[in-house]
Amino acid sequence: MTYAIDFGTSNTLIARWNEATQTAEAVALSGLSVGFGEVPALIPSLVYVADAGVPLVVVGQQVRDRGLDVVSDRRFFSRFKRGIGTTVQGYLPALEGRSLSFETIGTWFLQALLKDLQHTGGGDLEQGLIFTVPVDSFETYRRWLLQVCEGLAIEQIRLLDEPTAAALGYGVADRPLILVIDFGGGTLDLSLVELKTDQRQSRPLGFILKWGDRRWVSSDNQRPRTARVIAKAGLSLGGTDIDHWIVDEWVKRGMTANSLLLRLAERLKIQLSQQLYAQEVYFDSETFTTLELRLERAELEEILHRRQFFQRLDEALGQVLQQARRQGITPDTIDAVLLVGGTTQIPAVQKWVAEYFDAPKINAQQPFTAVAMGALAVTQGLELKDFLYHSYGIRFWDAKLNRHGWQPIIHRGQPYPMSEPVELILGASTEGQPSIELVIGELGDEQGGVEIFFDGDRLITRSAGERTVQPLNDTPQGKTLAKLDPPGYPGSDRLRVLFQVDGDRQLRVTVDDLLTQERLINYQIVTQLR
Repeated sequence: MTYAIDFGTSNTLIARWNEATQTAEAVALSGLSVGFGEVPALIPSLVYVADAGVPLVVVGQQVRDRGLDVVSDRRFFSRFKRGIGTTVQGYLPALEGRSLSFETIGTWFLQALLKDLQHTGGGDLEQGLIFTVPVDSFETYRRWLLQVCEGLAIEQIRLLDEPTAAALGYGVADRPLILVIDFGGGTLDLSLVELKTDQRQSRPLGFILKWGDRRWVSSDNQRPRTARVIAKAGLSLGGTDIDHWIVDEWVKRGMTANSLLLRLAERLKIQLSQQLYAQEVYFDSETFTTLELRLERAELEEILHRRQFFQRLDEALGQVLQQARRQGITPDTIDAVLLVGGTTQIPAVQKWVAEYFDAPKINAQQPFTAVAMGALAVTQGLELKDFLYHSYGIRFWDAKLNRHGWQPIIHRGQPYPMSEPVELILGASTEGQPSIELVIGELGDEQGGVEIFFDGDRLITRSAGERTVQPLNDTPQGKTLAKLDPPGYPGSDRLRVLFQVDGDRQLRVTVDDLLTQERLINYQIVTQLR
């Protein structure tokens, strides 16, 4: 049986493909899951570290049931997904003498889920496991997922980006051009996806982290569908930000911010998706007073406007529509709009979507299950065609600024496999240079990266002043491109380097020595791209 995991900032969902019924179904883990509306299997993405040395952790709904979700408690962690794979993580406490990271917390969380799935949920993971990943995740995030599964008997680990999975989960193959708005607790991802039916049989594609001895093969009576991602954009913004904004308003009225107040803010926000006003009774343990909290839908919308919430949404959607227009696609040609994630259930968000698209095109009936259910489609004769999510460049020394810089060689949006290589001519920089070294980097947003830091007990993200770059091969062995025999000297071209990306997102290079007319490297893998 194949399982899919939609690891979310606020909630996580596990789904499996039932061979008997030929349908996807959510998996509830006893004690860890909590019912929400029509979904009885959501797992809150929460961790309480009882002992970091063992380690011993409490995860999911058990954290809330035991009253361990106290924001001021340094052993309690939420929204840790935001920090995984980032270079600036801010302060995290050391527990039992052990330094912690967001990756460590995330590993304990997912491993606890997988262990519970195997032992109490009857989960057999040997056939395969699919993770959905944020559209803007770096290579470090994807390698971290592989490390999470080390030691488990899993034959194949596959990744699928969350927006594309959502498009498949809604089952709208009859509508070829789809906009997915994935708006959860911590992130907004927008993806314009084109679905087609391929008459040819072929092996399902995807970003594969780990292969076993077997291969997945589509059945003879199925025609693989292809999903081509046309445009993407993302924001570090979600429902947890709105919860904090509500609490901030209450603090202005004299209340004390704490975990209970934050939880009540979330509950009121959820109630306002179905009614015009909501109220909860709040007992202040410090003053021993009981307060009645009330929030109206109009008041919530006013908070969103003051925080420039919709302005940020407009900017993100504008990026996607601009990318689409470059390919001759206008908003009226989009066939369907899919809403995914709890934040899409806010009436004001749905109203914002309706300002851009006609109501019959908007689908919002599967906000919590579409991503995990859609991920399972890659096992059912689905072929994915996509483009690179990031730009990639080579490192060079900028003598003017006296520091390293990055020269882009492959730009974000590049389809793969590449039909034509990118050519680069290199020369030696020092006398008697014995080799040529080349460091490849995954380039972040050209308008600035993202910093993650703590403001009190709140995890905050903000735009940084410079491009974020993650080197992919900056090791003595990884960055040595070719030996020079005879050694190189400045002043003349020495090597011709051809860069190409193959069908598995691997960057390959071919290197010719212009002096000796010899081919030094032929189509060799340098690093894995995304």
